[in-house]
Amino acid sequence: MTQFSEFNLDDTILQAIERLGYKEPTPIQSATLPVIQSGKDIIALAQTGSGKTAACTIPICNRVNVHKKDIQALIIVPTRELALQYATEAQKIGKERQVKAFAMYGGESDTLQETKIRDGVQVLIATPGRLIDFIYSRRINLTQVATLVLDEADEMLSMGFYDDLEFIIQCLNHAHQTLLFSATMPPKIRIMAKAHMIDPVEISLIDQRAGPKNIDHQFVYCLPHEREDKLLIMLKEFTPKQSIIFANSRNQCEKIQKNLQRSLPGVDFLHGGLSQDLRTTITSKFRMGKIKHLVATDVAARGLDFSGISHVFIFQLSPDPDIYIHRSGRTGRVDRKGIVTTFITKYEVKLLQNLLNRIKCEPKWIGQVPNLSGGEPARTGRPPNGKGAPRSKPRASKPYNTADKTLPNT
Repeated sequence: MTQFSEFNLDDTILQAIERLGYKEPTPIQSATLPVIQSGKDIIALAQTGSGKTAACTIPICNRVNVHKKDIQALIIVPTRELALQYATEAQKIGKERQVKAFAMYGGESDTLQETKIRDGVQVLIATPGRLIDFIYSRRINLTQVATLVLDEADEMLSMGFYDDLEFIIQCLNHAHQTLLFSATMPPKIRIMAKAHMIDPVEISLIDQRAGPKNIDHQFVYCLPHEREDKLLIMLKEFTPKQSIIFANSRNQCEKIQKNLQRSLPGVDFLHGGLSQDLRTTITSKFRMGKIKHLVATDVAARGLDFSGISHVFIFQLSPDPDIYIHRSGRTGRVDRKGIVTTFITKYEVKLLQNLLNRIKCEPKWIGQVPNLSGGEPARTGRPPNGKGAPRSKPRASKPYNTADKTLPNT
């Protein structure tokens, strides 16, 4: 199928899709829409930026009975930002049908959320913790849920939500459809699916590259203390439409932002230590283009759809290749081109070797090219400023802290 009109959707849904500028279904939408409409359970593996949010919200908004106030679709997501994104998408797609969609998450008034649900919500998007609070206090009725969606399932498990998800699923002890979306398939997801799903249709659009093919992967080899200077040079040279700079910790995030804003306009930061109101304001401003460069921890690495990002910069490589894949997936979304530039020091060379084996691509080097098998780097790549700038003079620095490779509170 190549057109949304072939999916037997309500005219109001088709009008909303056209208004949103969706020309034709993405591969994940083409593969899942007819299965979801058939009422079967699904396990869908798809890379980030593939259109999974619309793949869920289109058939759900098409299906709900708008004359009933009950919650008919329950969508569980790992973060508040993704919950808001889902709610916004569902509200846009279901607007003409008068579908009521609402996002419920921690950090907001539970009294106001209770009032909103009591007034009538057909599509509820929730984070696990706040939903369980409502279940325990008997302030929510899930008996009419016909469709349960678990999105970013692997991320929720990595965040320690396995027992919470088990509890939520067991609360839905009536017949319902379950849709599980994930970028990877850890063993625990397979166990959960076997225990709670009925003959699920498995759909996998994850190819052997484990990442979008339309992303250009670039690397810069440098000394640890040179990263900030080289980052500034490249931001000025590349002039991104919008960029995300990923940091490994809150302190690193704020330090990078502070240094960049001295020389560049439109720089802000985002991490899990900010209040929910401020996080919402920053993501909204970035989505509207009012922020050009966002320095962020991995709170921005999963699920969020910022369509204007042309460049991603990874300030320091993580030991986990999956984190690189999710970070790089903030650009090159829905077949757009994107550039990911990662700064590599001699301490990350082994991590880089593992990553290259995972994503199966030849690295493109800017400036020095390290010898991945050991030894001194050769200087055969393009200089980071494109003009043959000399190497920065080494300066005294503190011994490298290997603990900096970890990913503390995001």
